Amino acid sequence: MSELIKKAYEIAKEQYAAIGVDTDAAIAKMKDVNISLHCWQTDDVSGTENPDGQLSGGIQATGNYPGKARNASEIMADLEKVMSLLPGKQRLNLHALYGDFSEGMVDRDAIGIKQFQAWIDWCKAQGIGLDFNGSFFSHPKADSGFTLSSKDEKIRKFWVEHLKRSREIANEIGKQLGTPCVLNTWIPDGSKDTPIDRNGMRAQLTKSLDEGFEQEFPKEHMKDAVESKVFGIGAETMTVGSHDYYLGYAIKNNKMICLDNGHFHPTEVVGDKISSCLQFVDEVLLHVTRPVRWDSDHVVTLNEEVQTIASEIVRNDFLDRVNIGLDFFDASINRIGAYVVGTRAAQKAFLIAGLEPTKEMIKLEEAGKNFERLAMLEELKTMPFAAVWDYYCLQEGVPTGSNYIAEVQKYENEVLAKR
Repeated sequence: MSELIKKAYEIAKEQYAAIGVDTDAAIAKMKDVNISLHCWQTDDVSGTENPDGQLSGGIQATGNYPGKARNASEIMADLEKVMSLLPGKQRLNLHALYGDFSEGMVDRDAIGIKQFQAWIDWCKAQGIGLDFNGSFFSHPKADSGFTLSSKDEKIRKFWVEHLKRSREIANEIGKQLGTPCVLNTWIPDGSKDTPIDRNGMRAQLTKSLDEGFEQEFPKEHMKDAVESKVFGIGAETMTVGSHDYYLGYAIKNNKMICLDNGHFHPTEVVGDKISSCLQFVDEVLLHVTRPVRWDSDHVVTLNEEVQTIASEIVRNDFLDRVNIGLDFFDASINRIGAYVVGTRAAQKAFLIAGLEPTKEMIKLEEAGKNFERLAMLEELKTMPFAAVWDYYCLQEGVPTGSNYIAEVQKYENEVLAKR
């Protein structure tokens, strides 16, 4: 099989060379595509703080497929299996409700590096970086629907302290692992029906963010991002942290804006937002998902939206200014399989983007040759990308083609089925 893959690659290499594309260079560029794997796909966002608790904050994981991870050890084992089936080097994206509470419960306004040292040690052993998120949901003090924007000062202060603690943890993570930890802040705050004092809520959020971000940390250790959303379950009419709000806050305060392609209206294209945002902020954070009519966080597939995102980044050489993460959770299918399909789909999009003769396409565009531009875009769709992808996987020592399916099934029979 490996000889067939090599032969197919040599043919594909010649075909791409005919349109001015160096396939070896495109494969080499993939080393710069580091995708942060979201830990919450392993256990349907249950976390280790209170695994039997109910999700809140407009979050839903549908399905009850057997084999869900029940503790940190199982989450780590599942992630190791996932990474063994992926080319390239990944990162881990961890939420605050996934701490180590084996020595006793610690509330979110009191968490510290002690609760996350095991995760740092695991990432160090895996040779990967670690990103972090404050968890402003699935907690009694979030039941009102308001956290950082709450007008109840006790509630607001609790969540400000959680933000501060999360940033301190992120700073220590980056310091220990030697790679910046991206600290993302998303809150579910909003109103199910028409609110009167939208301005008051947003003023509270600004006040809270200013307090939470007051301490400066070295960017070589941690980087802050703020994440918007158009609406959520229970917050259908107004979301306090809208895109307009957070984009303004990010620009004014030199923070990253997090673009989750499930957090916008269905006709909005996140790929189109990247170059706009990067005119005014140093970096952006991506949460790549697959919304189906709403922010339903389906497993990522190689669709037009994901391809547009990847192409915009690669065409403009933005890989060093864009932090790539995934954000989906499907409990209706094998969770390991969901990870592998979703991550490989995102990786394929970036490799396809690298196999485009961008400079020649820009020349056509600038010369007003729009028919030729369109024709080339269409022809690229049927170029032998699969041969390049399989060769890349072969080089990385991971399953080629659909061979990962059998590996996932084996893990299910030997590990997941026994949980």
